Amino acid sequence: MIAVVDEWWGGRAMAPMLPKLFFVHFRDTSFVAEEDGALTGFLCGFRSQTFDDEAYVHFMGVAPVQRGSGLGRALYERFFEAVRPRSVVRAVTSPLNERSVAFHRALGFEVERVDEDYDGSGEPRVLLVKHLT
Repeated sequence: MIAVVDEWWGGRAMAPMLPKLFFVHFRDTSFVAEEDGALTGFLCGFRSQTFDDEAYVHFMGVAPVQRGSGLGRALYERFFEAVRPRSVVRAVTSPLNERSVAFHRALGFEVERVDEDYDGSGEPRVLLVKHLT
């Protein structure tokens, strides 16, 4: 993943957001998708240690050639099943990433709010929430 993630984000430095620990310590809630031995997508998430009814998706990516194929939805659906009986799933994205916001809304997430200083002064993030039924 580290070898391709920056390329998948158009050259932005995203690799630091994807530490190996997610696949070591959160194996049952972090997933990799491959096709013919090539990485096509991944999702890193975990069950909240603080809130018994919540889970959080930290990072999800789909290879550019796979976008629109349903792979991202399939990864999220697998995560939803893995975290049940938890009833709330949260995610965070950049307000500049309109495709991410639209994707999450299509999955049933709602924009809870925009936090203008989420990662420090001048670092806004869209906080998303989905209530599982």
